[in-house]
Amino acid sequence: MKALVITAPGINCDLELCEAFELAGCTVESELLTRLSRDPSRIEHFDLIGLPGGFSYGDDIAAGRIMAALIRQSIYPALADAIARGTPMIAPCNGFQIAVQAGLLPGPESGESWSETPTEPTVALAQNASARFNDIWTTMEIPTGTRCVWTRGLVMNADTALMPCAHGEGRFVADEDVVEALESNGQVAVRYGAGDHFNGSLNRIAGICDATGLVFGLMPHPERYLRWTQHPRWTRLTAAQRVGDTPGLQMFQNAVKHAARRRATAGGLR
Repeated sequence: MKALVITAPGINCDLELCEAFELAGCTVESELLTRLSRDPSRIEHFDLIGLPGGFSYGDDIAAGRIMAALIRQSIYPALADAIARGTPMIAPCNGFQIAVQAGLLPGPESGESWSETPTEPTVALAQNASARFNDIWTTMEIPTGTRCVWTRGLVMNADTALMPCAHGEGRFVADEDVVEALESNGQVAVRYGAGDHFNGSLNRIAGICDATGLVFGLMPHPERYLRWTQHPRWTRLTAAQRVGDTPGLQMFQNAVKHAARRRATAGGLR
């Protein structure tokens, strides 16, 4: 499995994202958006794609706005083709902000195909309800019936179902009909726990996926929760609680397994 991590000036979570893919069994290449823009066809050689968190282009104008505009102008058709082929894609934090503004999320409606023309954003990630940057670990919930290949079937318990968050613009907002459609179509991939709803997101939505379940955007950082020693109270966890892999790593393992099955079904061809 080969994973592509797309970077740009200001991105600061690319190494963590690369490590997450590596621990899940991938070989990883990190590429600047400007280089990919010169040859978008290179994207077709990868099995998974990641848009890392950080402060792309200094979050000038708004969080993720400049990188999203550059993606729309350059590599969006290649990304759309990759998703249409079945390539899983993850976009944590600033990556989520970029993905919604680039038209990658929520993506086409169920039954519609990906187009080379970006759609206009229908959801947004607004300023936190506190009007402050929050750096906090929160509990999380995986909705029953989600179609997201990254979060479906995660194994965790009340003490380990946590995720680190660090953002100032993560409040999920959308028109009521858009939210209802996401809920009914299983596109809500992860929620904040009822007691940790710190940023004011509608329906406690922390992350969504597209209608195929492949493209996953979320404000928390699963790539910062790959080892039990990263848990904020890891010394108090029992051996039984630390059995298996962390929820963060499980997300990447899920996607890698999905990509491997897709490749096997396609006879090894990308």
